[in-house]
Amino acid sequence: MRRILVTGANRGIGLEFARQLLARGDRVYAACRHPGRALALTELAAAHPGHLAILPLDLASERSIHELARELAGLTEALDALINNAGVLIGGERFGALGAKALIDSFATNAAGPLLLAQALAPLLAKGERATVLNVTSELGSLARATRFGTPSYAISKAALNMATRQMAHALAPLGISALCVHPGWVRTDMGGATAPLAPRESVAGLIRVLDAVTAADAGRFLDHTGAELPW
Repeated sequence: MRRILVTGANRGIGLEFARQLLARGDRVYAACRHPGRALALTELAAAHPGHLAILPLDLASERSIHELARELAGLTEALDALINNAGVLIGGERFGALGAKALIDSFATNAAGPLLLAQALAPLLAKGERATVLNVTSELGSLARATRFGTPSYAISKAALNMATRQMAHALAPLGISALCVHPGWVRTDMGGATAPLAPRESVAGLIRVLDAVTAADAGRFLDHTGAELPW
């Protein structure tokens, strides 16, 4: 049984992570901004008594990050994996009408938040078994694959998360923690839309296989849900 924290666990990919990890017997700490509204997580907790704890987290708030780390330390003596899944995508952006707030808010949640959370949880992860930080990014953050203008706040912040992952990999390796980033594919969620080709269960099943196969040699890599390497 692994002890795993999943952020953004109230819906979409994060919720599917919680479902699949619980189904195989893992202990899951599910973080989201409003636990009182997370009805699907509450149902999962009832179905898996003693295996799911729901915790509040706003990744854009340093105070919230530190509070989660404090609360988690009271629930477990070690953490085996952190899945940094929470993220925001601001739709309808167009060049000529961009504003600083969308860029700053996206960076705070999509890039700075995951880095600060990994830093806050490093002591627990250092006590874990084959400890891993899995940062859910996007191929939209790949500089090599940027062929058009679109979703700039999201794409820029995910590119920043990719660099944050490389930084994390160097900082956490001496503690025995492997950090890498993964692209889940284009998934049918509120963010991905109804026309996306991948169901959440397919994407997450692949990402869990990637997580289970991580070794120290994978630190700092950029993979997709099949385990294939992606260009930076």
